[in-house]
Amino acid sequence: MSSTFTAIAVIPARLGSTRLARKVLRAIAGKPMVQRVYEAAQRCPLLHEVIIATDADEVMQLAHSNGWKAQMTSSSHRSGTDRVNEVAQRIPADIYVNIQGDLPLLRPEQIEALLSPMQRPHVQVSTVKTLCKPEEISNPNAVKVVTDRNGRALYFSRSTIPYDRDRAGIVPYFKHLGLYAYRKAALERFCSLPESKLEAAERLEQLRLLENGIDIYVEETPFGSVEVDTEEDLKKVEELLREQRG
Repeated sequence: MSSTFTAIAVIPARLGSTRLARKVLRAIAGKPMVQRVYEAAQRCPLLHEVIIATDADEVMQLAHSNGWKAQMTSSSHRSGTDRVNEVAQRIPADIYVNIQGDLPLLRPEQIEALLSPMQRPHVQVSTVKTLCKPEEISNPNAVKVVTDRNGRALYFSRSTIPYDRDRAGIVPYFKHLGLYAYRKAALERFCSLPESKLEAAERLEQLRLLENGIDIYVEETPFGSVEVDTEEDLKKVEELLREQRG
């Protein structure tokens, strides 16, 4: 897929995570997690640039010692998206890609899928989904998404949606992956809006967009991922990497 736009990826990398302390610097099979995310993003040919956005000197030092592009951002941001928006005010681009720093199994193909809807000029925000594994369908840590026939998100939830009342098995369940692409105006509007009620209830920031009438287009990818929030997640990712290496 060739692109008609300039896309910059920003990896928010905050050290003050609550569930797993200092997780972006935690070693996974010999590499800091943020390094795995950065290197995977760099392999995507559709990205013009990849930048780590942090509020920690330690992350900046790691980036500089490895020759990675990084910027210091405010420690007062309420979300990684606000950190992406700060970088967007400094560096011009058509599309800004928000890549969560806790996705060490990130693949370039996922970013390519993410950017596919952005070929259409009316699309302001895009994200990606993949088929749920059976154990993820009822797991609140696996966020589900439902879309219309054109790929526009209808809702995201930690609950099992849609609800298969008759257990007919006629609809697949899709897991949302934590990747977003924004045009600058949509990114700025998102960051200017207050937290919405649905966002607060589900603890899902993308619901702020839907509640304010901003469409999110969702592209399917066959490649799943694991967000690292706990020690268990960390061990799971290391096991998967060992299996990949054979």
